Amino acid sequence: MAAPPPPLLSELVTNACRHARVSPGREVRARCVVRDEKLRVEVSDASEVMPQPRQATAEDESGRGPALIAALADAWDAHPRACGIGKTVWFELKLIAAT
Repeated sequence: MAAPPPPLLSELVTNACRHARVSPGREVRARCVVRDEKLRVEVSDASEVMPQPRQATAEDESGRGPALIAALADAWDAHPRACGIGKTVWFELKLIAAT
């Protein structure tokens, strides 16, 4: 199995809740799928604003989310949702066979 994803999942959900800024009643959804020896975790929200990686300084209290995801995940990206409302940010972890 892959290393536990909670820090990465937590980062995506926190970013969606903190930055999505959408009308009350909109939801943040998480989805986990295992396929082709990979764990894919997706977080969707109703905001169309895509994550913007940036270089946080040592004094910054936030702004490291995309860099953290990029450093710890095997792959990640974001795309507009097919329904036309919002976006989905995802990451993948390669699974390691149990011995």
